[in-house]
Amino acid sequence: MPKLRRAMAWFIDFALVLAGASALAVLTFHRISGLVTDVPELATRSGFDLLTSRGDVIDASQHLGLSLWNKSVRYVEQAFGLLVVATFLYQWGSLALAGRTIGKGLLGLKVTPSRPRRAALRAAVTTTADVVIYAVACVLLVEGQFLLSVLVWAVAVAVFFVNALPVLAPARRSLADRIAGTAVTGIGLGTPGASIPSGGTPRR
Repeated sequence: MPKLRRAMAWFIDFALVLAGASALAVLTFHRISGLVTDVPELATRSGFDLLTSRGDVIDASQHLGLSLWNKSVRYVEQAFGLLVVATFLYQWGSLALAGRTIGKGLLGLKVTPSRPRRAALRAAVTTTADVVIYAVACVLLVEGQFLLSVLVWAVAVAVFFVNALPVLAPARRSLADRIAGTAVTGIGLGTPGASIPSGGTPRR
């Protein structure tokens, strides 16, 4: 079934994204742990804060805690930023160089045409729908913006389905395909001879 093959290809590619996210999560955890376990630096900073607090020990401790928290949040933001960049480069590089991602390659699918500009546009839409908006929601949650985070999560789910559901239509082109002027072809998809003119609409 063509639709099942596309879904399986997406799951494989998304599994690779999750693997990258897991690696970044471990790295970020170690970076944050290093803030607390770096005893000499922590002692120096806390001692300096105490000396300049004019006896206000509570304010000094709050300042130290806030500094550690802000650094931790910044590390989390950097991790999500790297995940977004890595996902885009994976999508763009795979499509521009081979015309397919690993998932599509394993399922015998290919994106046509695979010119760098179209690949970059398709990769940008796919990355936004699959990763970017969710990353923003997670960052907002870490920053304490709970209600805004929930709203962005809802937007992320909506954008994901807006991008994915058109695949169920007869043309089997996602929003990313329509914007970039591409189509997914392969054995059994019924589109091996499809061509895409400059306007971006496939001809059969």
